[in-house]
Amino acid sequence: MRIKGLQTTQNGRFYAISARFKPFSNKGKTLVIQYTVKHEQKMDCGGGYIKVFPADVDQKNLNGKSQYYIMFGPDICGFDIKKVHVILHFKNQYHSNKKSIRCKVDGFTHLYALILRPDLTYEVKIDGQSIESGDIEYDWNLTSLKKMEKSSAESKDWDQAEGDKSQDWEKHFLDASASKPSDWNSELEGDWQGPMLQKPPYQDGLKPEGIDKDVWLHQKMKNNYLTEYDLSEFENIGAIGLELWQVRSGTIFDNFLITDDEEYAENFGKATWGETKGPEREMDAIQAKEEMKKAREEDEQEQLVGRFGGQENTFQRFHRRDEL
Repeated sequence: MRIKGLQTTQNGRFYAISARFKPFSNKGKTLVIQYTVKHEQKMDCGGGYIKVFPADVDQKNLNGKSQYYIMFGPDICGFDIKKVHVILHFKNQYHSNKKSIRCKVDGFTHLYALILRPDLTYEVKIDGQSIESGDIEYDWNLTSLKKMEKSSAESKDWDQAEGDKSQDWEKHFLDASASKPSDWNSELEGDWQGPMLQKPPYQDGLKPEGIDKDVWLHQKMKNNYLTEYDLSEFENIGAIGLELWQVRSGTIFDNFLITDDEEYAENFGKATWGETKGPEREMDAIQAKEEMKKAREEDEQEQLVGRFGGQENTFQRFHRRDEL
């Protein structure tokens, strides 16, 4: 059985090729990226991953510096690196999944699928089986980035609130009817100041005094904060391709698919890889038997040559003695 697809053909070189399609956004939708890869050469060091690019990618000058949205697939090099890359572009940085996801290292065709869902969960499948899943925010170490961004936003919003209070301070006045508490200790607590009256409301109807800062920020940010962090949403998806290095060539890529339908992707995988995986392994078993048979025959032939070749030399020595 001959596997067809896009194949690397030269050892020790970089490969770069891509295909463009009508741009789209996966905002609010599931994104499924799926393809098959076969390391026919029994990969020792090189990439088998694919990249999803924005629509404005420069295809003619595609290289390692070309911005991409997603990098997904196997990478093998020696005994140490046998992993599935899942890298997402977020806030102008590339973020790798912190989990170690092992890839397949044999010479058969395998089906790789990445699923990114709008609820910020993800799943990695190999040959239709889920091998890793979880939460994008935590498995990509994005919580620290979000905390940093949130801290900056909190400081800005609270400073704004304090600024509003300062601008309206002249409208406030002391409650003349209030008196200093009898247990007030000026040495410990400082000079007593009476309460202010007629305080103007803050934004969203929250008052500047008598409310905890954390409560204020929660009320102000709870409805719009998370929407600012679209960890798995990409606005301008427009190309898919290969940009990788291989020491030994021979890898075959095929059955590329990008969709928002998990069921369709599963059925497509069954109709492509699912139909060829059985025959491919059967053919491999037949070829292995033929190679073993051929090796055994060659070994037997060498033994026969060695045996009869020795007898012929002995006969020639005796024949020369008779002549003498």
